[in-house]
Amino acid sequence: MGADIRFPHLGIEIEKLGKSISIGGFSIAYYGIIIAFGMVCGYLVAAWQAKRTGQDKEMYLDLALWDIIFAVIGARVYYVVFSWDYYSKNLKEIINTRGGGLAIYGGVIAGVITTFVFSKVRKVSFMKLLDTACGGLLIGQIIGRWGNFFNREAFGGYTDSLFAMQIKRTQVSQSNITHDIIKHIVDIDGVSYIQVHPTFLYESLWNVIVLLIILFYTKKKKYDGQLFLIYLLGYGAGRFWIEGLRTDQLLILGTQVAVSQVLSATVAIAAVVIMIVMFKKKKDAK
Repeated sequence: MGADIRFPHLGIEIEKLGKSISIGGFSIAYYGIIIAFGMVCGYLVAAWQAKRTGQDKEMYLDLALWDIIFAVIGARVYYVVFSWDYYSKNLKEIINTRGGGLAIYGGVIAGVITTFVFSKVRKVSFMKLLDTACGGLLIGQIIGRWGNFFNREAFGGYTDSLFAMQIKRTQVSQSNITHDIIKHIVDIDGVSYIQVHPTFLYESLWNVIVLLIILFYTKKKKYDGQLFLIYLLGYGAGRFWIEGLRTDQLLILGTQVAVSQVLSATVAIAAVVIMIVMFKKKKDAK
């Protein structure tokens, strides 16, 4: 009874939001469908970017096929490594991704490594490949985050802000509900809801802004790699903030430090440093 998800301050209620669809007696998780759709859209954007900049878009289909395979593997490995306390006791669950458990940073790292190897095999510019592909990567992230919405995961702590999201308490993992969230449980017609930050939405919208900046600078860039650096800076800065809101952070083993926050700060700062160095090089060359 009652809506599955509510955005009370926006006047939005979703009465029934399933986690999967059944086709021929086989259950397919919306999470997987959305991730797959994001990958396809990501390739289409990368191919469009290649055409805009006079490159062979067919080459990016080959790159996408390899990147997708290894990015999924990398995303899962990253998640499992930083959730090893659970998976060490449940080894069979390591290959079960239908309920989620793909870490974006793991996918990005694996994708960059794959792209580097691809550039060496094809004898093309590694940085140009990254510049062209990063728009597609962002599209995949923008769409893929909505898989978390269907899974009722990757949410933040309690908030009463404009975008506050209410989810039935029975539909979320109890391990992700903090004491502060419990203190602000909302009861509506006998149904208990948690009220939290929709961090999936924040990240999705933030990435739209980063994507627009990259598309704007595509034909204005001064050197190969500049667009990818903008991606690292933009995504890293946004993810650092958003990760701090989440209640399901992956922690560095033996600490209470969120690994994604450390990584986000590192890549954002590194991107700024490299941008400054490249700017000075270009200035000195004039």
